[in-house]
Amino acid sequence: MRGITSPIDSTKVDNLSALDGLQVLVVDDNTDTRELIDFVLQQSGAQVTSVSSVGEALEALVGLRPDVLVSDIGMPNEDGYSLIRKVRAQEALGGEKIPAVALTAFASDEERRLALQAGFQVHLSKPIEPEELVTVVANLVKGSKQV
Repeated sequence: MRGITSPIDSTKVDNLSALDGLQVLVVDDNTDTRELIDFVLQQSGAQVTSVSSVGEALEALVGLRPDVLVSDIGMPNEDGYSLIRKVRAQEALGGEKIPAVALTAFASDEERRLALQAGFQVHLSKPIEPEELVTVVANLVKGSKQV
């Protein structure tokens, strides 16, 4: 992946096939963060679709049925809360629930509560630890398939 040579190169993800075949939709307005998340997930076997806004994410969801949604909370115009509320509203009309991870630079208990209340299953603070992200995504999918 272009331009990414940072901590990932020295961070070993234990299971390079932990996410084999999973479809992941990543939503983040910051290009560097989005590319880093893409790289981490792809290195673990996921097929990643990345977008930079809520509008692009909703468009992508028309033709894509991801196994997991990973979304930043703090984005201009519409935030991650708006996205997950719209996704959950569509699912209420008969869709299968997509497990979702909220990413935010704010690690407070209040931010976590708001993310979970809005419809995310997990709240992760930035900067993202690669192994933690892979583990969370793998566990979310495993948990959703057991339900």
